[in-house]
Amino acid sequence: MSDTARGLEIPEPPKKRPRVSGTIDDIGFQSTGGSDLNSVRTDVYDELDEAKLEETQEPKASDLYLDTVNRAVLDFDFEKLCSVSLSNINIYGCLVCGKYFQGRGKSSYAYAHSIHDDHHVFINLDTEKVYVLPDGYPVSDPSLDDISAVLNPVFTEQQVANLSSPRQLSKPSYDLSSRPYIPGHIGLNNIKANDYLNVVIHSLLHVPPLRDYLLLMKFSGKEPELFKRFSGLAKKLWNPRLFKAQVSPHEFLQEVRRASNGKFKITEQGDPVEFLGWLLNHLHRDMGGTKKRNSSIIYSTFQGEVRIDTQQVLVKADMDNERPYFDIDREIKSAHSPFLFLALDLPPPPIFQDAVEKNILPQVTLAQVLAKYDGKTTHEFAGQLKRWRCTRLPQYIILHYKRFTKNNFIEEKNPTIVNFPVRGADFRDGPSAGHTTVYDLIANVVHESTAGTTRDKENTVWKVHLRAGKLEASEEDKWYTIQDLIIEEIAKEMLFLGETVLQIWERRS
Repeated sequence: MSDTARGLEIPEPPKKRPRVSGTIDDIGFQSTGGSDLNSVRTDVYDELDEAKLEETQEPKASDLYLDTVNRAVLDFDFEKLCSVSLSNINIYGCLVCGKYFQGRGKSSYAYAHSIHDDHHVFINLDTEKVYVLPDGYPVSDPSLDDISAVLNPVFTEQQVANLSSPRQLSKPSYDLSSRPYIPGHIGLNNIKANDYLNVVIHSLLHVPPLRDYLLLMKFSGKEPELFKRFSGLAKKLWNPRLFKAQVSPHEFLQEVRRASNGKFKITEQGDPVEFLGWLLNHLHRDMGGTKKRNSSIIYSTFQGEVRIDTQQVLVKADMDNERPYFDIDREIKSAHSPFLFLALDLPPPPIFQDAVEKNILPQVTLAQVLAKYDGKTTHEFAGQLKRWRCTRLPQYIILHYKRFTKNNFIEEKNPTIVNFPVRGADFRDGPSAGHTTVYDLIANVVHESTAGTTRDKENTVWKVHLRAGKLEASEEDKWYTIQDLIIEEIAKEMLFLGETVLQIWERRS
């Protein structure tokens, strides 16, 4: 396109630098090897001058270097740190090679990079403003909108409302390589051993109320970092305009490691259940939640309540021949406790099996393990009888199957298979409180390992099964298995064959 067609002209630059004052929010810094106050001050004035000229100064089209922008190398998933100083203040991304640099004034690393490497187009990773260096031209061109959409995706309420619709799911998006993908159902990089974290991320970001809240969130800059990065990861995971059909959770997981004081690492296998509990409680606090019900989107979505009845075991002479039971003539202590997920016990597998049964895995139904919370089933612990009953069911129920047990020597895994329906599981033993007690499955986390190993070994794998949207009752559910970057469609009849550890169920409206 010619200069005349674009209507772009550049006026004669001023010969004398004016004296200016004001807030300095775009400063290039000296290297860590030493500080030169005069150089920094000159750099400040350079960038303030540029800020004043932005309203009147327009470059020639030939000076924009937009043909050098290389979208294939752009990756905004990692922490916004300068590749030289490792600072996170005032960072610019080179749109030619993808590297990050601090500042854009004459003493900055981005300025030096533009001269030494002949790369000229840079984007401020916070403001999304684009500049041509070393000249300092601001660039405003619609052709760069797709880069901003990848750097900082923005969703409207209408877009969010359509995310789970069958029509939306039937229209795949395409990356730069023309590979189709379904937003939300894309791979998460496994940097080394963070698949146990990835399955929790995927599961939570497919819970519509939480997902929609994160996608529509607009931050002022004062919010806790973990909250902001989790929202940013949600927006990238559901972005229909990705340059590549995968996302790296590195930026979010680095903050997880810091906020958890190194408890959850990306270099060692861990427990997704522990991470889930930690993340839910941390997000609840970051969102301003308190002990009150519905004080955050976390509590309003996942929090339920259970009543716990406790009674001391009364020792009798013939106790050996009777199963412990609650005696209504003696004191029964009751307490109500909120929960974010329910722990379910699996029956112990048989210790000895004959030749015919040795290859047969024990099986149990969902109803059988849920009986723990029917208010009738009794368990004995340390001389006390206990029974549980759900007194309030949440909109989304998280179930944790206690598949791993530890002793003083080793950790063991219970291979019992749980048979569950994908649709129409009835939690009727809990009170309805005006709501249906029927739930449909939306996420299923399974663990796989070779014989004789558990989750602490290198040859262990975590996968998540995700329902693709909310279909009509007459339609067949579409399910995907996601293992890091591997996405495969799976028949719903195959879901229960895995060794399930976590599930999320959605109450029918």
